[in-house]
Amino acid sequence: MQRTTTEQQAGGLPDPRKGRSGGVVPVLAFAGITVAVMQTLLVPVIKDLPALLDTDPANATWVMTATLLAGAVSTPIMGRLGDLYGKRRMLLASLAVMVIGSLICATTDDLVVMIVGRALQGFAMGAIPLGIGIMRDVLPREKLGSAMALMSSSIGVGGGLALPAAALIAQHADWHTLFLGSAALGVVAMGLTVLVVPEPSLRAAGRFDLVGALGLSLGLVCLLLPVTKGGDWGWTSPVTLGLIAASLVILVLWGMFELRSPAPLVDLRTSARREVLLTNLASIMVGVAFYAVSLVLPQLLQLPASTGYGLGQSMVVAGLCVAPLGVTMMFVAPLYARLSARRGPKVSLMLGLLIIAIGYGAGLGLMSAAWQTVVIAVVLGAGIGLAYSSLPALIIGAVDASETGAANGLNTLMRSIGTSLSSAVIGMVLANTSVRMGSVEVPTMEGFRTSFMIATGAVLIGLLLAAFLPAQRPARPVLLASSAGDALASAASDDVQAPASVRP
Repeated sequence: MQRTTTEQQAGGLPDPRKGRSGGVVPVLAFAGITVAVMQTLLVPVIKDLPALLDTDPANATWVMTATLLAGAVSTPIMGRLGDLYGKRRMLLASLAVMVIGSLICATTDDLVVMIVGRALQGFAMGAIPLGIGIMRDVLPREKLGSAMALMSSSIGVGGGLALPAAALIAQHADWHTLFLGSAALGVVAMGLTVLVVPEPSLRAAGRFDLVGALGLSLGLVCLLLPVTKGGDWGWTSPVTLGLIAASLVILVLWGMFELRSPAPLVDLRTSARREVLLTNLASIMVGVAFYAVSLVLPQLLQLPASTGYGLGQSMVVAGLCVAPLGVTMMFVAPLYARLSARRGPKVSLMLGLLIIAIGYGAGLGLMSAAWQTVVIAVVLGAGIGLAYSSLPALIIGAVDASETGAANGLNTLMRSIGTSLSSAVIGMVLANTSVRMGSVEVPTMEGFRTSFMIATGAVLIGLLLAAFLPAQRPARPVLLASSAGDALASAASDDVQAPASVRP
């Protein structure tokens, strides 16, 4: 297998990747933001989906669930395909499928067709780990830290920026315009990728594990379906419990098969290493924390003031109040690179989790004015940005270069599982604490505060897990200064932690 070790580029030798990375980071970050926009674009019209699709609320939720399931299934699969056949090629394939799904959704009011289109859109989730893998392969090491931080945070950046834009479009144009906008962004991202992003030459050995892919897909669907639909079906219903039991059986059998496979979809032995396992578990907790604020603040802001605690803001204003969450995540990427270079990604992950806990703790008493929600969004954005930026560096420092796509795909999957759990648990809390006002049920302040406490608890668990991560090895000194002309990635070019050496 080809080796791309830090040692090969030490000792004063020129970095062979130097000079071929201009524009790669902003283009890949734009692709990540495009994926986030795809996920967020329906948030402003969620409550209107039953009427728009002429169906009941339980069926309308499949429009969101389909994207989640497709994204969870495709992320590790696309990562492995990228390792085997080319990360740029698979990135383009992911974006192409998203564009097709967006165009399908833009031309239909039929529920089933809409669900199919949204499922196709979900395949774009593989763009995040593929982008991180490309960065590892083609960027000079002094740019890698801030670049990976920006790519990892792009999901939050795009979500935060897209929310007010989607709300504005939903208020003043036909809702199908949202999908046309998503398709246009996808086409632009594909074009820029073709023009700017090179195809890394590194390939993993072996073949694609089709049986493993089918087994993981079936296990994930059986797990995430009851998690996302349990509130509608009943948490103790035979369907919910049966699917959970089936998922456990399938995933255990899948794991046994993967351990015996000569070319597994997911190298479980690598995934069981302390640094990889604890990072993935911490990722679940970060996912819980990230989604909690997205569920609580928009509802609090839009509830009428007549409730006694609602802030009575419009959909657009609510989006603008939450937008600093994503903007702050973008601006902490260079800060992460400097901190990680000096202290290692373990310290930056723990600091990020601590800031998130402070944000949620402060949020328990800062819910009485719109400006207070902006403060919460900024603090949480800083913490989530640091935490998200640390995760790919921890993974990349523990796996072979030829496993980067699959390993980061699995890590992205863990975050998705965290957001799914957050959606299910907090949705259940808000539903069980809601009160009837007129003809509708509305969440209560008790439910909002309980949701924040759940998020705080998840972050503290993540902090405990991160404390047991192995200490980061000292960074090798950077021998080559960064080029002044490279945008976004160069903010911390003289301080970036070099990835761990690749094992044979």
